[in-house]
Amino acid sequence: MSEGRAVAVYCASSDGNHPAYVRAAQSLGRALAEAKRPLIYGGGSKGIMGAVSGAVLDAGGEVTGIVPYAMVAAGGEVDQTQGKRGPTVLLQEKGRERVSTVVVNTMHERKTEMAKLSACFIALPGGFGTFEELFEVICWSQLGIHEKPIVVINALGFYDPIRDLIRKGVEAGFITATNANLVRFVDGPADHATHEDLDWGKAALDVLENWTFPERTHFYDWSKMKTVGGEKIGEALDAV
Repeated sequence: MSEGRAVAVYCASSDGNHPAYVRAAQSLGRALAEAKRPLIYGGGSKGIMGAVSGAVLDAGGEVTGIVPYAMVAAGGEVDQTQGKRGPTVLLQEKGRERVSTVVVNTMHERKTEMAKLSACFIALPGGFGTFEELFEVICWSQLGIHEKPIVVINALGFYDPIRDLIRKGVEAGFITATNANLVRFVDGPADHATHEDLDWGKAALDVLENWTFPERTHFYDWSKMKTVGGEKIGEALDAV
């Protein structure tokens, strides 16, 4: 695994109701493979998760899925928009044998492992889980737990409300204007009719390649940890 170039992608286990969302995921997957950037993701084979990981595999790239054991035991993640459970999460699913699946115990462990293995983060459209993952890595960046780029693919303006919420946080005095730049949005043309065929993957990777960090506003030393017998227990991401 080439951790120095790996990208954690947060996204949905369902397709959404517009083909532009799946097409954006496929575009990103192809771009990651072409750039030799391994994909780290939530391990699902359906929905946006399946689209981005399948595109990476089809283009000859590397894929690692991080899956909580409870989801494996229950037969996969639930696609609540369709009112049904996804297929069993298989470690050697037919056609996806090259996916390296890591089974963990908790959702927090899943997110921590994804962050540890990745050099940067990209969010595709998704639901509560995707929102939570995105906001968590933004918060971790603000606190100085990591210093990794965070990019949002804003297909069809899906993430406009979240960008507006961040702006509102700045206006209300809860977020510094500097920290609003901890996440960058890739919007595409104003004409949403073009979004289905846009090369979202190239646009997102262009942002990553030209990333510059805003000035730090928090100065916690996350190397300071409790010790047992003089030995540190854990590491920075475990402190979250």
